[in-house]
Amino acid sequence: MNNGTIYQDSLIELFRDKIVFKKYYFPSLKSKEVPVESIEKVVTKEPSLGTGKYRFHGTGDFRTWYPQDFARNKRDKIFILFIKNKWVRIGFTGENSGSIEKYFEAKRLLRTEQ
Repeated sequence: MNNGTIYQDSLIELFRDKIVFKKYYFPSLKSKEVPVESIEKVVTKEPSLGTGKYRFHGTGDFRTWYPQDFARNKRDKIFILFIKNKWVRIGFTGENSGSIEKYFEAKRLLRTEQ
């Protein structure tokens, strides 16, 4: 890892002060950056039909946008990122959910909901 990257996989890159969601926009598959200071909270959910387990890219409710991940149905956690003063949320997964959870725990942003 370089350039201050704390965690990186094919889906997400975590820095001290920002998060990069890879393959976020459709159809360009460009990345989206979110400054950590703009995050209200990150909620972990068990994968299910209602939490986006089979949402490979895009949105089903016009509120939660999922970056592209064709293996989302095999992941053990779904993360929902809430941005301060924004209605839209980002639903995402990563290859190592434990490392992602530790990152958000250290920032005191992680919440668990059933």
